[in-house]
Amino acid sequence: MATEQGPSERTTLIRGDNRAVYGLDNIKEILAAGIIAHVGVNTPDGPIVLPMAYAVRGDEILIHGSVANAMMRAGKSVDVCVTVTIVDGLVVARTPLHNSMNYRSVVIRGEATRITELQEHSACLKLINDHIAPIWDTARAPSESDYKQTMVLSVPLAESSAKVRGVNAIDDPEDIAGPHWAGVVPLTSTWGDPIPAPDLGDQAAPMPEAVAALIDTNAHPL
Repeated sequence: MATEQGPSERTTLIRGDNRAVYGLDNIKEILAAGIIAHVGVNTPDGPIVLPMAYAVRGDEILIHGSVANAMMRAGKSVDVCVTVTIVDGLVVARTPLHNSMNYRSVVIRGEATRITELQEHSACLKLINDHIAPIWDTARAPSESDYKQTMVLSVPLAESSAKVRGVNAIDDPEDIAGPHWAGVVPLTSTWGDPIPAPDLGDQAAPMPEAVAALIDTNAHPL
């Protein structure tokens, strides 16, 4: 059962409001299925949007990047916009301007806070890593230098909304009986067979079970 939350003025859908989803549980479900967030912020050189790995912790989304990253530097302690979109299919209509896509998308707006406490910083980076490929406990542990070069920002999910489309083409009534084709072309992304790095030495450990699990079960399809 989704937990309902009241959308803010900034996250209330106006166009296509019949596809709006405000339940926090449903929003988290979409975020769990995605792997890339596009994060937008104003910088001294103008607005910028960058793709980033992320994870959800409680009622917040975590993003990370290099401390040299202009977006990360500009994003701390200011309003940012985070979006996650999963395309589920191409909707082909009987007329070109009625073409669409089936999708699940989330928009999050809020103030980004930098995570500075060392243990929390490490825990957040583990969550982000493990959302993609959970190798944190089997790979080389991050060094002090690695930690110093990586920034984590937290954005609350309080101002968030989702939009979901999962229907066929919506054509004009007079076109329905016409000669033109309409339908949906589903889009499914799955992990392929891993390609070992060409510089793996004889002493390299076998493929981590977490990586093999992606292929065995396609545990993280988009």
